[in-house]
Order: sequence, then structure tokens, then C-alpha cells
Amino acid sequence: MNSFVLASKSPRRENLLSALGWKFRIVDPKVVERHFPGELPEKTCRRLAIEKARAVSQMHPESFVIGADTIVVHEGKILGKPKDDAEAAEMIRTLSGSTHEVVTGIALWRRGDCLDDIEVTRVSFRPLSEEEIEAYVTTGEGRDKAGAYAIQGRGALLVSGISGCYFNVVGLPLHRLSLMLERFGVPLARQWEVHQ
Repeated sequence: MNSFVLASKSPRRENLLSALGWKFRIVDPKVVERHFPGELPEKTCRRLAIEKARAVSQMHPESFVIGADTIVVHEGKILGKPKDDAEAAEMIRTLSGSTHEVVTGIALWRRGDCLDDIEVTRVSFRPLSEEEIEAYVTTGEGRDKAGAYAIQGRGALLVSGISGCYFNVVGLPLHRLSLMLERFGVPLARQWEVHQ
């Protein structure tokens, strides 16, 4: 199987691909993550995933280039990465005791051909007190993450349930990526081959 290039500087996505045993390189796509007014969340993250994959594929045309963009959506409002702890606390306060969606756009690019899709996971938070919100924000864990939390870390204790792909909430829907590779002619049995 050809090598992969992860068009992302996210350590969470790096960890997920490493767990699969795939050989891959990491290249920062240097794409500005802008959300246009009136643009639906699904369209935003799909567009950004394509932009990231396209930017990196020009340097690595023979590799499978993976681009992804993850956002948190609560009642139609996009919650990106918090600019400071005060905004992080406000995000966690908003998510407390309710259900939100984690939407990831994913693009797979090779030799000028691109497949793209989205994955949506519903995540429910337990009700949180102000003391609990402050204590979580103080950990600093959510400072560089959409929605200001990390389900794979201490933020797991905030979550009362999920519906959909767990790996999508971490930042890369592996099942969706696998299906896209199949459409590129790489069957599941070959995806299990170790290339480290």
C-alpha cells in the first residue's frame, strides 16, 4: 500500500494513524481555518478538509493525502478552539447538560483525485457545576481543541454518552477513512498490513 501523508498538525490525528501501524508523514497544510457567515457547519469542515488535502497533495502526488477538519456544533452554533480560558469556560458551560454534534470533514487525495465526506457524532454532557467547569478548564486540556474539551483525556468525565463514531470526536473518523480507501481500490484486508 502506498504511503500516507497526514495534512494536519494535530497530535490526536497522528496518534490515531500511528495506532493503525500505517507508515505516514506529517505535513502542516498551512490553511487558514475560516468559517464564512451563513455557511453550514458540514460545508465548512468539508471545504477545509479538501483545502488541506489539496495543499499538501501538490508536494506528495503519489501518496494518499489525508485532510480533516473537526468542529463542535451546539444548537446550530459552531464552537471552535477557545481563544482563552474564559471562552473555554463559556463553551463548557454551554455544553453542560445537553447534547451537541461533533462534525468532521475528511478528504483523501491522490494523483489529482479526491474523495471527501463528513462524519457526525452526537455527544451528551453531564450537568456540571461552576466549580466543576472551572476545575476542568484549569487543567488546560481543552485550550487547543474545538469545543474546549478532549474526550480522550480528562474530558471523558464530562461525557455521559455518545451516538456515532468515537474516533470522530477525537478528530479522525477511521471507519469513514477506511471506506474511502476502499473506493480508491485498497480493500480492508490490505489496510491491516503493517508498514512501520
